[in-house]
Amino acid sequence: MGRGWKGRGGWSQGEVPSAEDAAAWLGGRLPDGWFTGAPEVTADREEIVIVGELPELTGDFADDAARAAAEDGRISRFREETRDERIEIARQAEHRYQRKVAWGAKLGGTKVLFTTLSAPVMTRLRQPERLILDTLVDAGVARSRSEALVWAVRLVGEHADTWLADLREAMTKVDDLRAKGPDLG
Repeated sequence: MGRGWKGRGGWSQGEVPSAEDAAAWLGGRLPDGWFTGAPEVTADREEIVIVGELPELTGDFADDAARAAAEDGRISRFREETRDERIEIARQAEHRYQRKVAWGAKLGGTKVLFTTLSAPVMTRLRQPERLILDTLVDAGVARSRSEALVWAVRLVGEHADTWLADLREAMTKVDDLRAKGPDLG
């Protein structure tokens, strides 16, 4: 993260401190034994989400449904047993990075996010885009235009991962070049 381009239609970070070192800071701050490895840490302008892999379950399960139930139960136990410590770590991280912190855990095929932030996003859409959202609502895919927009954004994210990663990398390179450029101030 860092400062961002603020031109017409560009992106902007505002005055929020960089969270580039958040994964490293959390790696040093988290208690040993919580996760099987380094947690997955993602950050945007409003929130840092920390998701760790829990140790594998032992034992046999009658079927996939029983395994999924056991995974969900283990994640619930982790959530309860670590609540006080997670709150304290989140408080420290929120102070350091000026963002909300959310937690999650994964185990086998189960991934659960605990109390994540839902941030409002304003947009103006012309009639062709509104008609798409209305079609999703009318078809029962979504209950509202807002929910339809969330559905559409998730769909784009699922099908454009490589392109979005390339775009993020290009934005970082632009930031690096801008930082090396002449000071016009």
